[in-house]
Amino acid sequence: MTTMTTTRNRRPWTVGRVFFWLTLVVLTLIFVAPLLWMLATSFKTNNDATALPLSWLPNPFSSTAYDTVLTTNSATPVLRWFVNSLIAATANAVLIVAVDAMAAYALARLRFRGRKVVFATVVGTLFVPPFLFLIPNFLIVSKLGWLDSLWALIVPSAGGAFGVFFLRQFFSALPVELEEAALIEGANQWQIFTRIVLPLARPALATLTVLSFLTNWNDFLWPLYVLFSADHLTLPAGLGNLQNAATTNYPIAMAGAVVASVPVLILFIAAQRHVIQSVTHSGLKG
Repeated sequence: MTTMTTTRNRRPWTVGRVFFWLTLVVLTLIFVAPLLWMLATSFKTNNDATALPLSWLPNPFSSTAYDTVLTTNSATPVLRWFVNSLIAATANAVLIVAVDAMAAYALARLRFRGRKVVFATVVGTLFVPPFLFLIPNFLIVSKLGWLDSLWALIVPSAGGAFGVFFLRQFFSALPVELEEAALIEGANQWQIFTRIVLPLARPALATLTVLSFLTNWNDFLWPLYVLFSADHLTLPAGLGNLQNAATTNYPIAMAGAVVASVPVLILFIAAQRHVIQSVTHSGLKG
């Protein structure tokens, strides 16, 4: 009986289904192949990495690139850069989620004069090229005395327009009846926000956390403007110096890229379920 039920539940392999799965396999290979090449090259010698014809497998297998990358020295303290990037990206993501969540909730639920104008202004800044903010932000950071410190990477982008817009749209889709019921029970606005709205918005908050972390972690241009000391650099900016010092040593460059990819992969795997929920759902199903 179980065998018959299982057979009935199996979908037939139509031409369309076969084409669908073949397309998924091809797309997976397209996206995964560069990562596998990066990993394989990081275990090659420089001569092997530049030899023709190119080979996927290291010959010989060598960990010299990782020994160079992970060796601490005054000129290229890679582990220090890694820690700096981790601190800056984590603190920046937490600050963005905290600030943007409060601003987005106010724009989504509170009624005050000029609310639509404020929201339109926030959305309008999304259309401004980011490089136009480099000089104003640099002057502000300089006046605050944050040059050559991680504060310059953590604070300036805390009030990102994208996070406000993204969370505001999610909050607007939540059923307002839940908040009205809590208000009748005697909850104040802050309690409603922290105990009802934020738990319901967990997928959106997780998605914004991941995006904010990735943006800060991968930022290359801004750290070059505000960080000057080798000990204060982040990983993307520091790896550029490492590559220059290594005179285009491809295994070292790929080893640095692998080290930089590890926290990103761990974060995405940990938050994958919430990210998918945020993409596929907007609010609650009634």
